[in-house]
Amino acid sequence: MNMLHSLPTTEYQQRRQQLMEQLPDNSVVMVFAAAVSVRNGDVEHAYRQDSYFYYLTGFVEPESVLLLRRLDNQIDSLLLCREKNPLQETWHGRRLGVEAAPEALQLNAAKPISELESVLDSWLDGADYVYSAQVREDVSLHLQASISRLRRRVRQGSQVPAFYGDIDSVLDEMRLIKSEAEVALMERAADISARAHQRLMETTQPGVMEYQLAAHFSHACSMEGSRRLAYGSIVAGGANACILHYEDNNQALQDGDLVLIDAGCELDYYASDITRTFPVNGRFSEPQKAIYNLVLEALETAIAEVKEGVPVNTLQMAAVKVITTGLVEFGILQGDVEQLIADEAYKPFYLHNIGHWLGMDVHDVGKYKLQGDWRALQAGMVTTIEPGIYIPMDTPDIDPQWLGIGVRIEDDILVTKTGHKNLTRQVPVTVAEIESLMQQSAQQAHN
Repeated sequence: MNMLHSLPTTEYQQRRQQLMEQLPDNSVVMVFAAAVSVRNGDVEHAYRQDSYFYYLTGFVEPESVLLLRRLDNQIDSLLLCREKNPLQETWHGRRLGVEAAPEALQLNAAKPISELESVLDSWLDGADYVYSAQVREDVSLHLQASISRLRRRVRQGSQVPAFYGDIDSVLDEMRLIKSEAEVALMERAADISARAHQRLMETTQPGVMEYQLAAHFSHACSMEGSRRLAYGSIVAGGANACILHYEDNNQALQDGDLVLIDAGCELDYYASDITRTFPVNGRFSEPQKAIYNLVLEALETAIAEVKEGVPVNTLQMAAVKVITTGLVEFGILQGDVEQLIADEAYKPFYLHNIGHWLGMDVHDVGKYKLQGDWRALQAGMVTTIEPGIYIPMDTPDIDPQWLGIGVRIEDDILVTKTGHKNLTRQVPVTVAEIESLMQQSAQQAHN
């Protein structure tokens, strides 16, 4: 197990400092590592550290707790973690250990996790404010148990904190604005996923199973240094693309159908998220091309709006206008475009929002509204842009040529001081680019 982070140690130090400076004096913060999850029997799911815990420590081991304290405007840090244990390490992998942790993670001190109860009581005793970083049952149980013990010792001089709260909202705002180091990691993740998507375009052909493409994607990402995917891959052939979170991935791809692939790797805890839709046989039919180009126009129009100061809902409304106008031109919707938008008549065909924040989690943290108003984009934010049109086979009163077509196109967009940067544009996206790549690949394979 790689026990340490890939970002500079100063990055985590600065985050802890920034967090505690936003809290009142005499505050204590508790952040727990993710719990181990049992898959079946005595087999565990592959472990992934809690994002908040990793964000503040860069430490990936389970059974760990970070304590931070601001007292007399001095900031103190303590990690409780597993001790070195040759037998356990032989069975389950190496541990950093209590002695090495402070220097490796640039923390003030470390103690064995077995001392959590006494250490927590000591840190909470006399604190005015106590915060936790996750609304989790195990975290609440530890906190309440410590508070109960302190209350029983009030007559011996113990002082119970007067305020308990969570700091998710504070950390969420910090995580929403990416540092240069974070952006660099996300660019690398995007590059890896982009090449994997291109590889799928080069190898897809009729008869391939959806799950085989998912496996190809995972393999391509792992061969370039990504240890896991950011989420379960969606590989949806034909009308399966009209199921937004299609997960079965168990059908054979058919000649003449489109395939929608929504997949992205995670690199050192930072996610990428890309969707491309392309023809299984390498050529779009005319109805497929029409819908595809409409979604592509919505994508490009929304991306063009991305710059500092623009309210985030502007991106959605830009895509909605393009999609609604096109659906009227195709005869799929009838009526005045502005009235159809006001009535949300597009929603049976475009069900979701334009995108979401991207970072350590694929649907990353951070508010979309502040005090009831859509928040303005800021440099350092990363958002997906992912318009789509979905026309299920059972859609009534529609020309049959459109039935079963599902198209989504998604890119990862960084907001910059001068506008934006598309982190995933290197994946072919126009009809000409996709058809050219697929036909060249088919010709090479034939030769």
